Amino acid sequence: MKTTIFILSALLTAGIPVIAQDILQVEVTNVKDTTGFIMVGLFSTEDSFLKKPVIGQTVRADHGSVMVTFKNVPAGEYAISVIHDENGNGELDSNFLGLPKEGFGFGNDAMGSFGPPSFDKAKVIVNGQTKKQVVKMRYF
Repeated sequence: MKTTIFILSALLTAGIPVIAQDILQVEVTNVKDTTGFIMVGLFSTEDSFLKKPVIGQTVRADHGSVMVTFKNVPAGEYAISVIHDENGNGELDSNFLGLPKEGFGFGNDAMGSFGPPSFDKAKVIVNGQTKKQVVKMRYF
């Protein structure tokens, strides 16, 4: 620990910038059971939202809640999407009406009127600090 503090002090004194590690913790609550996986995706643009995450993680589902930690996240705005992939097929399954058959959630606990929320409603700002976001799973 003393060595780390010494190195940081030396770098700052020498005028060398120290880049903070951005950490985003996503606590997923209201997980109904231990079946399958919890998939968390971070999307950096409105155009990519719910299509292609820039960063994603998958963890085993656990009844109640799970924590997913993203380290070294570049500073910026990210919309969060969470899926409880109960059958392990890597996607959110829906019924013939288009309603999700598996659990889902979004950053800021955002919900859309008829469909998913907008990128802006589901986004969080990562800016050089540890940021924690709680997302409640919803099931139909």
